[in-house]
Amino acid sequence: MKTPAFWYRDGFSVWSLIAAPLGWLYAAATARRVRRSASLIPVKPVICIGNINAGGTGKTPTVIAVAQRLQQHGQNVQIVTRGYGGSLEGPVKVSERRHKADDVGDEPLLLAAFAPTWVAKDRAAGVSAATADGADLILLDDGFQNPAVQKALSVVVVDASQGFGNGRCIPAGPLREPVDQGLKRADFVLSIGDADDQTTFEHRWGGQIATMRLRGHLAPLETGIDWNGMRVLAFAGIGNPAKFFKTLRRLGVELVQAQALEDHQALPASLLIRLEAEARLRNAQLVTTEKDAVRLPSAFQQKVLTVPVRLELDDWSELDRAIEGLLSTPSSP
Repeated sequence: MKTPAFWYRDGFSVWSLIAAPLGWLYAAATARRVRRSASLIPVKPVICIGNINAGGTGKTPTVIAVAQRLQQHGQNVQIVTRGYGGSLEGPVKVSERRHKADDVGDEPLLLAAFAPTWVAKDRAAGVSAATADGADLILLDDGFQNPAVQKALSVVVVDASQGFGNGRCIPAGPLREPVDQGLKRADFVLSIGDADDQTTFEHRWGGQIATMRLRGHLAPLETGIDWNGMRVLAFAGIGNPAKFFKTLRRLGVELVQAQALEDHQALPASLLIRLEAEARLRNAQLVTTEKDAVRLPSAFQQKVLTVPVRLELDDWSELDRAIEGLLSTPSSP
């Protein structure tokens, strides 16, 4: 689904007014769901990396960054994710060799390159499987509004450039639940964006955030490719493709075409052949995101360059202390 433009405009629009009653119903349904008692009290700590926005906020890079941080401290961290777009119900441990994006979804394939990853439509079953597999700590990718598993720590991730949009719930706005309601359950709010975006976010939303704040930005990895001046035809099927195209421009590419796709959109041969033909016509290199790259057919992967990005936090200290506190607490029997 394409994100409606009015979701990220301040003030009322005709469409937001029309959709407002449905948004109130959506918020009420979410509130009822999150009030349910957790069906699983896990033996090992579960850190939820979630959001209150629909669409891309930077959860996947956050999960990767936290997983790598924990691994640096010697922790056996495992990831549990729903596996959007995959056919397997799970719980199943993702294998990069055995599974395809059609099986488990694109994000789990990407995450599995960094830590053992379980796909489970039933998140409680996924957490139990990761625990039985020897996890010291489990990262729950999404699931902030899902009461199935008791969370030891919750981090709400938000795109600093978009914030919480117009502050209204689906379909009147981008929110899964109202800002004040959602953030009451959060231990941290992580805003991701450059300095200007962070300033804009702080001005618009800072006064409504009483919980601990984290700030970070996405930085391209050094891969040895000289991007400066390269003619590029880019395509991206992520929550906010504009962020990827902005990253490419900052790398100095000549962006001759930016093809925004829907989040998790399939990449059929007809689309790829068309993009390849357009790139050849414009003497441009095809470039995409890491998440899109895992959905490419193997025969096409050599034709497309990837720009990997990683989350860099301004300050890890508060989150480090919170996680250390979890790990120092004796496990339940």
